[in-house]
Amino acid sequence: MSEKITQTPQKMDIQKLLKSVLAYGSSDLHLVVGSEPQIRIDKELRPLNLPVLTATDVEEMAYSLIEDKQKKKFEEHNELDFSFELKNIGRFRANFYRTIHGIGCAFRMIPIDIPTLDEYNNNPIFKELVKREKGLILVTGPTGSGKSTTLASMLHEINMHERRHIITVEDPVEFVHTNIKSLFSQRDVGSNTDSFAAALKYALRQDPDIILIGEMRDAETIGAALTAAETGHLVFGTLHTNSAPGTINRIIDVFDGQEQAQVRAQLASSLVAVISQSLIPRIGGGKVATQEVLITNPAIQNQIREDKVHQIYSQMQLNQKETNMSTQSQELIELYRKKVITKENALRNSNRPEELAKMLDSI
Repeated sequence: MSEKITQTPQKMDIQKLLKSVLAYGSSDLHLVVGSEPQIRIDKELRPLNLPVLTATDVEEMAYSLIEDKQKKKFEEHNELDFSFELKNIGRFRANFYRTIHGIGCAFRMIPIDIPTLDEYNNNPIFKELVKREKGLILVTGPTGSGKSTTLASMLHEINMHERRHIITVEDPVEFVHTNIKSLFSQRDVGSNTDSFAAALKYALRQDPDIILIGEMRDAETIGAALTAAETGHLVFGTLHTNSAPGTINRIIDVFDGQEQAQVRAQLASSLVAVISQSLIPRIGGGKVATQEVLITNPAIQNQIREDKVHQIYSQMQLNQKETNMSTQSQELIELYRKKVITKENALRNSNRPEELAKMLDSI
């Protein structure tokens, strides 16, 4: 088991536990019956040196954070997503769920101050992408890969330089934006709107310039996003996919066979870019992002339209200085050359480990 983090034993206090997330620079807090509270540091869970949690401990802490309406929803559905802010501690995304032993809780730390694109060393092309007037920009990756942070930074870039109306639809709202030059309308699914699809249906009547969809989960939501991107809006969205070409396949596969030709045509005309992101443990501690970047051009549009998505990866490898595209393997090689990550972590996190292994052997 991972090394325990020592704390003075005390009565369980959810606010003190959440302070631990901030104090140790961790990303998550887990409360599970039968275990000590645990926090995640650099992808690894570490138990706090506190008593094992009972079902009563977890229930009392969980219910201290929610209102009666949320409690009723949780007791009806056994699942609850929400976000909240604690003064002088920070902002968190929370998920409550039931296990065979009682309530389980997962808390994710959300920075209150939204980082700029430069602060996280994002690809410089992102500043050009956010200047687009219309189209679909997707940021993808597994849970915990920093998708929300990248999207927040992109919207923050717009907020600092453009006067736009930005509607966000999330479940739950994570980063809270302050109006600088742009005007934000942030909507929480479940509290402010019934669903992503419902919010998107009415969003076009709310005079948006930019729409952020927290998660493109189903055909109705994806279809509405494509329509919004085609009708003169810049649309940002996320999917849980591991590569840029894989993202295109996932979108198309959500639809029935007879609808796929139309979706390919819509995607070919509206897709601007796919940024597929993952976080890799950094040598010496912390994490570093790898970002595979696909930017559509006439060749890729044609491959999407003609159902030749399998050829896109090869297209991404051509003339990269001109296209500003990059593959995950190239990003991992560059980080390994700079001694930012280990060879083991590069291979462990690679989408194409055989290709990467050959590239590493040639160094």
